Amino acid sequence: MVHADSTDPAPRTPDLATRLRRQQETAALGDAITELAARIQAATYELLAMIHQFDERGGWGDGFTSCAHWLNWRTGLAMGAAREKVRVAKALAELPRVSAAMRRGTVSYSKVRAITRVATADTEERLLVFAAAAPRPTSNGWCERGDVAIGSRRPTTTAGSTTGGISRRG
Repeated sequence: MVHADSTDPAPRTPDLATRLRRQQETAALGDAITELAARIQAATYELLAMIHQFDERGGWGDGFTSCAHWLNWRTGLAMGAAREKVRVAKALAELPRVSAAMRRGTVSYSKVRAITRVATADTEERLLVFAAAAPRPTSNGWCERGDVAIGSRRPTTTAGSTTGGISRRG
C-alpha cells in the first residue's frame, strides 16, 4: 500500500484562468460535434436520395432481388438496415418538408426514420415541429403511438402484405 509522504505537495486545484480556458475549449468542442453531426445528416440525405434514384431505375436488378439486397452486398449494411434505408428513401420522395429539413442537416436520420413511418404530406410539418423540440427516443415513441392524434396512419408493407398499422421493420 502506498502512503502519501508528508512532504508531498497537496493536489492542486486548477486556477480560475485554467478552468475558464478548459470550459471554452469544451464548449468549442461541443459546437464542432454539433456542426459535424449536421453535415453527416446532410450527407445521409444525399445517400438516401441516391438510393431512391438507384431503386427507381432498377439498378439492383442484375442478379439481386431488391435494392436492399444490393445495398447489403455492395455496402455491407445489414439487411434490416438496408431495407430501412430503402423505405426511408422512398418516403422522403413524398415528404418535401422532411426532405428539406434533412438536406439542411436540421433533423437526424433517427428522427426521419420515425417520422416517415407515419407522416403524410398533410402531417409532416406538425411532426417536424415536434421532432425539433423532442429528443429522438421521445419523437420515435410519439410517432409510433401518436399517429392517430395527428390524423396520420401511413400504410406499411411487411412480407408482401399491406396493413394499416405501423411496422417496426419499416
